Amino acid sequence: MRLLHTSDWHLGRTLHGVDLTAHQAAFCDHLVEVVAEQRVDAVLIAGDVYDRAIPPVESVELLSGTLRRLAELTTVVLTPGNHDSAVRLGFGADLLSDRVRILADQRRIDRPVLLPGADDPGVAVYGLPYLDPDVARHTLAPEGEVLPRSHAAVLGAAMDRVRADLARRDGVRSVVLAHAFVVGGEASESERDIRVGGVDHAPSAVFDGIDYVALGHLHGPQRITDTIRYSGSPLAYSFSEARHTKSSVLVELPATGAARVELIPAPVPRRMTDLTGTLDELLAGTGHQDDWVRVTVTDPRRPEDLYRRVKARFPHALVIQHQPPATAQVPRGAEVGPGRDPLEVVADFIAHVGGAAPTEEESAVLRRAYEQVMAAERSA
Repeated sequence: MRLLHTSDWHLGRTLHGVDLTAHQAAFCDHLVEVVAEQRVDAVLIAGDVYDRAIPPVESVELLSGTLRRLAELTTVVLTPGNHDSAVRLGFGADLLSDRVRILADQRRIDRPVLLPGADDPGVAVYGLPYLDPDVARHTLAPEGEVLPRSHAAVLGAAMDRVRADLARRDGVRSVVLAHAFVVGGEASESERDIRVGGVDHAPSAVFDGIDYVALGHLHGPQRITDTIRYSGSPLAYSFSEARHTKSSVLVELPATGAARVELIPAPVPRRMTDLTGTLDELLAGTGHQDDWVRVTVTDPRRPEDLYRRVKARFPHALVIQHQPPATAQVPRGAEVGPGRDPLEVVADFIAHVGGAAPTEEESAVLRRAYEQVMAAERSA
């Protein structure tokens, strides 16, 4: 059985204001070509196909067209992530062709897509959409109970249901799609925070006994264990991903034995590059005219007409910032940015204006308020 694992397309996302639709469409074209060339039996999309719950029309049209083209070649199994709206993405799932299966219902986690093998029982593909602990702790709990408020608890309960169903399927290989932050994974700056109770991850042991786990959420392609892997996003969505080699995972799952994987590189629309130096040094250098660049100018004083001069040299510069060497010695106020924990910023502010860090009780109140805002945004 040949499976192609991908995730985190984030259709509709921009990069520092740059529209990425054309680059995302190029990846979709590439994916269709890979499926045809490699004779893939199923494409596994592990969440965050859209960047937000209500995507732009162009993104909906791109996904619709891509699924149609893939369905002409293979079976597609898709689960929602924390950016997608499971209700909207899963609308009409029961009405779709058998070649496009959207597994968005938490109550049906133990109902797999069955991929028949030529000379063996085949593969059961289970889909775990993003499980918000505040919802799933009720949905997945035994009748009359409530699960602990954690990612580990709800993922564990979901996998108990999966393993119970799998135990009834003699000889069938198992694949799980899941959108989660698993211990051992390395995050980037572009993933949305999914913490609940101050914790955003779950142990890899919750997936014990599964032949291959196709993860989504983290944007860097990475192996967690021999059987658990993140495909990563097909495009870089932050400069923290500049050194990633974006790819999809081609999985060969035999009737017996371990899965074999091969990384299929994704097309690179533009390289991402970090450049640092004085303005004269940067302007005198060579190359990088076609790159997306983040330029850090280190002159002691801000050069005149900085933005225009940098853009003339680097037409695709996305970030232009001035950081003179002296600023390294001067304490700066905390800034809310993709690489900074907002709760840490608030704690620093309270310490600055109040003369003392927040107490444990105050920190708990701040964390609950933050998580409520994030939950409201996810369910929008």
